[in-house]
Amino acid sequence: MSLGPLCIRVRRAFVRVDTFGHATLRDADEAGAYSLAMSETGTILLVEDDPKLSDLVASFLRKNGLTVMTELRGDAAVSRILELQPDVVVLDIMLPGLDGLSVCREVRDDYGGHILMLTARGEDIDEVLGLEFGADDYMSKPVRPRVLLARIHALIRRGKREPESARRRDIAVGRLVISATNRSVSVGGDPIELSTAEFDLLWYLAERAGQAVERDSLYQDLRGIEWDGLDRSIDLRVSRVRRKLGEDGSLIKSLRGSGYMLVGDP
Repeated sequence: MSLGPLCIRVRRAFVRVDTFGHATLRDADEAGAYSLAMSETGTILLVEDDPKLSDLVASFLRKNGLTVMTELRGDAAVSRILELQPDVVVLDIMLPGLDGLSVCREVRDDYGGHILMLTARGEDIDEVLGLEFGADDYMSKPVRPRVLLARIHALIRRGKREPESARRRDIAVGRLVISATNRSVSVGGDPIELSTAEFDLLWYLAERAGQAVERDSLYQDLRGIEWDGLDRSIDLRVSRVRRKLGEDGSLIKSLRGSGYMLVGDP
């Protein structure tokens, strides 16, 4: 895995990691101080097969208030994810033993946290497959450290967020019942298995049933980023939820050029 140009301050040295994962040191005074306010705490499992790069990234995240564990192999990552249940897994695609996409697919049903996948720049198929296999978010390499940290914080906040309405009630729309108590979904009494990100999307729309929900709002509230007009991750997530809901997936209506709406009748 390569995070691309990644600049972090380690002790008194300024570290630059190039696109091949090789580190060089430059004087901190020349580079200037690099600091980020700690806005969230949580546990991270970084799955990265380059030990030196893994150590550098883990050190950067730890200095910003996160508890970080590392794993070098994809096949070993499966059991560690399920055992540790970290808040966020940062998962590269190219790994020895088992690729990241397969890791994501194997753990998704039994892992309750969030998966952030790292894909090669321009590899749309990796992004699509990652989301199809249950990833909650993705970043294309090279990755900027400030953006990586912001994405991780957004995923942690999403996991901690529990709306007042979620504490008070469940939501029923037609045959669709969404329970915030145990984060479960059923259609006509039959349980539907959704990933964390898929449940968050469906709950978000259900809270606003009958209202138009713009893509900008979905990206801001569910991914913590601005919609750039090109990213399709939310659209892909909607498609997966529709497919899992079967005929009742038509409850989620597309609004041309705007976003989506959950309606009362298919």
